[in-house]
Amino acid sequence: MLKIVLFISFISLFFGCQEKETHHFNKKELIVQKCAKCHNLDLPPQTFTDEIAPPMMAVAFHVKSFMEVNDESRRIPKAIAFVKEYVIHPSREKSLCDKASLESYGLMPSQRESVSDAELQAIAEYMFSHYTQKNLNEAQALKNRLNAMPKGERLAIQNRCLGCHRKEKHIVGPSLKDIAFRYKNQPQKIANSIKNGSAKRWEESHGVLMPAFKNLSDEEIDTLSKWLLSLATP
Repeated sequence: MLKIVLFISFISLFFGCQEKETHHFNKKELIVQKCAKCHNLDLPPQTFTDEIAPPMMAVAFHVKSFMEVNDESRRIPKAIAFVKEYVIHPSREKSLCDKASLESYGLMPSQRESVSDAELQAIAEYMFSHYTQKNLNEAQALKNRLNAMPKGERLAIQNRCLGCHRKEKHIVGPSLKDIAFRYKNQPQKIANSIKNGSAKRWEESHGVLMPAFKNLSDEEIDTLSKWLLSLATP
């Protein structure tokens, strides 16, 4: 009897772990890892003349719209099932692309050796939950707001400067206006701090390190510094 109980416990634990494993994926990272080599993942998407596959948003919208269902609650599950089957067993007969697109991009190669069933499930779920009309509208509205801003302010938002600074309020670091007034005659100090980081320049920051933004070009740092200095102008 004890052996039976232990066996059942082992089976429950094993299958419980297997079930949990499929839910441990970071779906966003997974789709980047498995799909970004061919598909543009931006929302709204970018398009290029030499792209080798359609943007992922276009794929998600297209597949979802082509699912024939009597009950709308079945549309997404059916779309997920289609993606999972097609990625492993692609064919011209099953393709939902129009003839011109199929000739332009070519038939997608099977990903049988590159992705597991559980990974495909997670990728497909992400596709149809992320690439939605609502998310597209919000992303487009944000893009429009960013485009209307001065380029320096846009860079500050895109590089998450406002996570530690506000224009007129100290948070983790000093306010941007305080920085602008302190260094209004020393623009190079601001540029150096952005590029290389700094520490212990502001007592109220209690020694918190300003990280280096090595990802920014010299031109972007110059643009960001000039915008920041403009905040010192009444």
